Amino acid sequence: MAGHSKWANIKRQKAVVDAKRGKTFTQLSRAIIVAARSGIPDPAGNFQLRTAIDKAKAAGIPNDNIERAIAKGAGTFGSDNSSLEAIRYEGYGPGGVAILIEALTDNRNRTAADLRAAFSKNGGNLGETGCVSWMFDQKGVCVVQGVVDEDQLLEASLEGGAESYEMAEDEMAEVFSEVENLETLNKTLKEKGFKVTDAELRWIPSNNIEVTDPDQARSLFKLIDTLEGLDDVQNVTSNFEMAEHLMALSIV
Repeated sequence: MAGHSKWANIKRQKAVVDAKRGKTFTQLSRAIIVAARSGIPDPAGNFQLRTAIDKAKAAGIPNDNIERAIAKGAGTFGSDNSSLEAIRYEGYGPGGVAILIEALTDNRNRTAADLRAAFSKNGGNLGETGCVSWMFDQKGVCVVQGVVDEDQLLEASLEGGAESYEMAEDEMAEVFSEVENLETLNKTLKEKGFKVTDAELRWIPSNNIEVTDPDQARSLFKLIDTLEGLDDVQNVTSNFEMAEHLMALSIV
């Protein structure tokens, strides 16, 4: 096992989104609702729910809101959000960049219309199912902070069934696994004393498109920002690469 070359691209994508906006209470609450509905409404026995709650707490969502979202998912708090469903949309951004959107919605027509408008106003096109997903592989990812000994991380990652890892500055690493192995990897890393700050499923691009035109870069950032701003949208993933001076346009 070794660190691989996708880290820089992933980090840049996350930097764009993080610089623009954080997750809204609505998005995080919906993730809890769906997680509670998809398994038992007890975080101790539902890894997806447990990680959704961790993210909500990290974002400052009050415990009362979290408990209410769990109750809604369990069907014990009225009928609100009973029709929420997870849908993946696909499209192309400026310069032919592939974009995957994961959404939770109670109205497919509304969500599709909002996404189509976002794409068309920012130099992109909402496509058919399967048009870009073949360029991505879904993986489990554990984000680890405070890594001072890479050999120890390697040993723990191997024991947890990881496929690869990537080091970054500030003693941070991302450890990758098969989707079904994420819970085991997360548990193993924590048992070995590592600080896992996030454990999630992520779409990783198998090939990348380099964006070199400043106008295309600005349009791409605006598109991602617009998509992330929709309440129905949970995650946006793309396969762009660009030089650092163009990345700076994302926070202008």
